[in-house]
Amino acid sequence: MKVGLQVPRFHWPGSSENIGSKLAEMADRSGFSSFWVMDHLFQLGGAFGEKDAPLPEAYTTLSYVAGITKRIKLGVLVTNNVLRYPGVLVKMVTTLDVLSGGRMYLGIGPGGMVERENKGYGIDNPHLGKRISRLEETLQIAHHMWSDNRAPFKGKYFQLEEPICSPQPISKPHPPILVGMWKGGPRMLRLSAKYADAVNLQFGSPLPEFQDWMHEKFNERREYIPDRLNKLRALCEKFNRDYDSIEKTILGTVRIAPDAMTAEDVLDLCVELGELGIQQVILNMPNSHEIEPLEIIGDEVIPFIRNL
Repeated sequence: MKVGLQVPRFHWPGSSENIGSKLAEMADRSGFSSFWVMDHLFQLGGAFGEKDAPLPEAYTTLSYVAGITKRIKLGVLVTNNVLRYPGVLVKMVTTLDVLSGGRMYLGIGPGGMVERENKGYGIDNPHLGKRISRLEETLQIAHHMWSDNRAPFKGKYFQLEEPICSPQPISKPHPPILVGMWKGGPRMLRLSAKYADAVNLQFGSPLPEFQDWMHEKFNERREYIPDRLNKLRALCEKFNRDYDSIEKTILGTVRIAPDAMTAEDVLDLCVELGELGIQQVILNMPNSHEIEPLEIIGDEVIPFIRNL
């Protein structure tokens, strides 16, 4: 099993002036396999940090992190598909993959919890059904461009006359496409089975300061995870996909602190998730800037689950 780190909060003592130096302390350390940021333009509020607190743009942040790291995989968890034209997004991810030496994921979803920021920035905010339809075309465009196919792409929503992607990515056959399957409805399951190299589920959080929906996710994890993975397996069989070739990842929020969770709590949770079929646990850590919680995970959790 692998353990990834997501940094959801950038509001700490000394920010915004020290965001870059703090990221340099957090990234590529303690045995984490991957480093992720959210694709939000406004901070979510609540326990994630005050609304409108500092929150850097996702891909610009990863560009910086790519330059200060050497080995850790990088991704956005997950890209809000309506923010960027698909061809431009594929070009961005390809560029980062090339410059980082083949370390990029394309984490992507239809866009959720973004209505306020989309309106705030004047971005289209279609209904969920249309967002999923547009997401499918984005996934098709990614496969089209990463096969070095320069023929025009003619979709319902997007038309690309010359989808040139040069250079091609270093990752082979291409950067892994990770689909955020958080709600796991029938259409998202189908898209995952058809196009994804990895999927991401949610286990919420056991921490009382977080929203009720996160507690619900945590409480139902033992039923929710096998249900979604079993449905994904069945659809892979239908579409002649190798279920085992799709990486199963999960995101959830933990906080290592005397008044919150211990390393043993996180270790036990990771072991349980591995038994449920998860291959990479991505820890959303609001206090990652304190650095010590990352070191605790690196010393007391990661070494014990590598062989799960």
